[in-house]
Amino acid sequence: MGKQGSFVKRFTDIVISILSLIITSPIFLLSAIFIKLESIGPVFFLHERTGFKGKPFKMMKFRGMIDNALNYGPGITQINDPRITKVGKFLRRTSIDELPQFINVLKGEMSIIGPRPEITSITATYNDQQKRVLDFLPGITGISQVNGRQTLTPEQRTKMEVDYYSHETFLKDLIIFFQTFWVIITNKGNI
Repeated sequence: MGKQGSFVKRFTDIVISILSLIITSPIFLLSAIFIKLESIGPVFFLHERTGFKGKPFKMMKFRGMIDNALNYGPGITQINDPRITKVGKFLRRTSIDELPQFINVLKGEMSIIGPRPEITSITATYNDQQKRVLDFLPGITGISQVNGRQTLTPEQRTKMEVDYYSHETFLKDLIIFFQTFWVIITNKGNI
């Protein structure tokens, strides 16, 4: 948390990620067991996203859809998507499916607070103004996740994110961090 590229932000990211992975390790184990019991396929879903300075990376999530779901529908999850498994619905509703992204943070591909990492096919269509969002390390949570989440269009999201991350501070990030828990509890803006 704090200014992009600062020592404080990276240090905070590492500490929070390590603590989160330790604390949630029982949830990791239970999620893996339930995913494997319900359907064939891997526990984790690796999806290519656009990262810092446009560099693609594989964002980690718990798999919440049938195996090879991308072969059976669009690359973006739809409302009432039939490819989502029962376990997947629970993981998504509670945002547990996002927990593996703490590994992406430890690898330096993501931050705790930052713009939502977008699918590469969408960022390929960004105009120059929208591409400015790629100047910031993507985050597990951030300003768009606590202010609309999946109800925002890519245009609304990138404008909000560029405005916020150009002037972010540790205190503002801390507020977003705590707001995230309320968004998860209320499931606001999630599909």
